[in-house]
Amino acid sequence: MDTLSPATALAESSVVGRPRQRTRLGPVSLWRWPGREATALFALLLLVWQAGTAFLTSTANPLLPSPARVAVALWDSLPELWVGTWSSFLILVPGYLAAVVAGVVAGLLVATTGWLRRAFFPFARVVAPVPPTVYIPYAIALLPTFLLSAMFVVFVGAFWPVFQSAAAGALAVEGRYRDNARVLGFTHREYLCKVVFPASLPHIFSGMAVGLAFAFILLTVAELFGANAGLGRFVQYYADFADYPRMVAGILYTGLVTFLSLSLLERIRERALFWLK
Repeated sequence: MDTLSPATALAESSVVGRPRQRTRLGPVSLWRWPGREATALFALLLLVWQAGTAFLTSTANPLLPSPARVAVALWDSLPELWVGTWSSFLILVPGYLAAVVAGVVAGLLVATTGWLRRAFFPFARVVAPVPPTVYIPYAIALLPTFLLSAMFVVFVGAFWPVFQSAAAGALAVEGRYRDNARVLGFTHREYLCKVVFPASLPHIFSGMAVGLAFAFILLTVAELFGANAGLGRFVQYYADFADYPRMVAGILYTGLVTFLSLSLLERIRERALFWLK
């Protein structure tokens, strides 16, 4: 007859005496899915919106249309919104990419070059806080086409967050890395590309996210002035004709496009900065 060791007997007795744990599939476990707080907030806002329509619906054309009317208007307007999205991205993408490239290059160069830092930082402190929207009338008046003027406004709005973040990342590089680069005989360009730029990437992506949000805001504002198509033009057009269901649908659609763009940038950041996980 086999005999069990004291340790084995103790382990088996603890397993036998322990009650079997059952997986709970009730409401408590369902409440643990990712994003539950955001879903609950959106559901609450939808209920508040639906309740608000009961108080503001006094005519056949209410200022606050119901969610059902907005959903129908959004579905009917999708072809027009697709065209507006393409028109908006033709302005947004070139202006934003140019701002990212210029902001990163200028930020790294200025932060790592003494005389440029002393000359440019005071200038940036004065110019950067100026709201880019004040440039819209001048850009439309001076540049030959609305497309170029809108790109310029998007560029200005996205440039300063990227520049400031890149400069902050370059200034945060520890001095020992700079000393090691000198010992290895790196040129200034090699030091920027191989040391400063990789070390500044977390700051740069933070500035890119802020710059992208500003770019969408300024793009929408610029399209209110003189665009023939675009998401901002869509909202303004139907607001002028008091078609509030389509106007609200355009606002929600613009918010969704902005959210998806920021989410895509966040995914790129996670892939590029995989060592930060």
